[in-house]
Amino acid sequence: MTVLAHRTDTVTRDALAVLQPGFEGTTAPDWLLRQVGEGLTAVGLFGRNITSPEQLAALTAQLRTERDDVLVAIDEEGGDVTRLEVRGGSSFPGNLALGAVDDTDLTRGVARELGRRLAECGVNLNWAPSADVNSNPDNPVIGVRSFGADTHLAARHTAAYVQGLQAAGVAACTKHFPGHGDTNVDSHHALPRIDVDLDTLQARELIPFKAAIEAGTKAVMSAHILVPALDPTRPATLSPQILTGLLRGELGYEGLIVTDGMEMHAIAGTYGIERGSVLAIAAGADAICVGGGLADEATVLRLRDALVAAVREGALPEERLADAAARVRALAAWTREARPDAQPEGSRASGIGQTAARRAVLVTGSAKPLTAPYVATLAPVANIAVGDETPWGVAAELAELLPGTEAGVFPEGSRAGDVLAAAGDRTVVAVVRDAHRHPWMAQALDALVEARPDTVVVEMGLPRARPRGALHIATHGASRVCGRAAAEVIAGV
Repeated sequence: MTVLAHRTDTVTRDALAVLQPGFEGTTAPDWLLRQVGEGLTAVGLFGRNITSPEQLAALTAQLRTERDDVLVAIDEEGGDVTRLEVRGGSSFPGNLALGAVDDTDLTRGVARELGRRLAECGVNLNWAPSADVNSNPDNPVIGVRSFGADTHLAARHTAAYVQGLQAAGVAACTKHFPGHGDTNVDSHHALPRIDVDLDTLQARELIPFKAAIEAGTKAVMSAHILVPALDPTRPATLSPQILTGLLRGELGYEGLIVTDGMEMHAIAGTYGIERGSVLAIAAGADAICVGGGLADEATVLRLRDALVAAVREGALPEERLADAAARVRALAAWTREARPDAQPEGSRASGIGQTAARRAVLVTGSAKPLTAPYVATLAPVANIAVGDETPWGVAAELAELLPGTEAGVFPEGSRAGDVLAAAGDRTVVAVVRDAHRHPWMAQALDALVEARPDTVVVEMGLPRARPRGALHIATHGASRVCGRAAAEVIAGV
């Protein structure tokens, strides 16, 4: 009986160790601290948990009173996807901007500075970078989160990003394996499918992941996508062929495999999170990310109990769960021992993010000097990965440079006439995001430029549509520094 009790306790602690849950609030709730004490080895942070660097540092210190090597993970890609600066916009451009500059030293430097800021706040695992090749320009969820549509460009910048982040003592988690770039469905809502042959996958999707592995990425995140050429029935997150056969076997990856959020509809709506979590660990995943939308103790206990029951029933080999938990603990040990390399005094003020954003700007045409323009932001519905909390655009930045600037936001379905009526006699600065994917936006833009040829257009998404307007600025991303870089061009400073 004693042996059985000890075995059960070990299995329970292993089941807790593989979970990466979220929580509500800006301090750690009692239930979370209790579970960390019981064996939970990782937590996930989101925008709802962060108000300032000082508050975040206090939160992570609170977690470490229960376990000094706890993994504190965050989805901080920089650019459009930021949690550290969710309410103000990121101090760094995202991947597409870095790919547009195509300077791997710059990418490495940006990632290192971002990692330094995370480490300073006690965060030691970043669910980034995105290694997806954005081969489908209509992709609704990747877009500017990718370094670009060129496989080898994506590969060299993925490697540089991993190196920079980990030089700061923060583990990189390269995503979304085996590649989410050639999809036209958002896996937050449904299960995307990539119908390409093995040769295409080898020549396109897998190359950036190989580069990340060679660069020493400490973690890889699986995608909730169906790739029939690899597994005709199960999405990558639940596929032994993809996680164990391809990633572990063929690519030789030995680090931590983390799932994408299990509450995403591609999994939760098809398998349920309990069954999905068991299948993911059985397939070769080591850590279950859950907490973007489910953030309570009941969820943690449900998943823990589902994993323990699966071991007892023989549906999940105890050795597989133990191996997964061991990989989590090994990464936790690495983060405790990792020490950032020397950082120059005052590097936070170096402004590398703003410098990178300025270098990424592509300008077509010219415009007369403006005094008090009207900024019209044609705003699509934000995808879930980006969220709608983070401000974007150029209005605030331009108003700072050109006092008297006025602005308005025009949601989906707005027309050029709405903008013209609001602008009056002012020169229009039309700000768009992925105009090529939104017919209403493209129509409004065409009509605006026809009515007002002096219109300035700022594209803050993927610059696929032809340049329009007297002055056209492509920022390759919508972070705060990208907005500032565009505003400087418009204001002539």
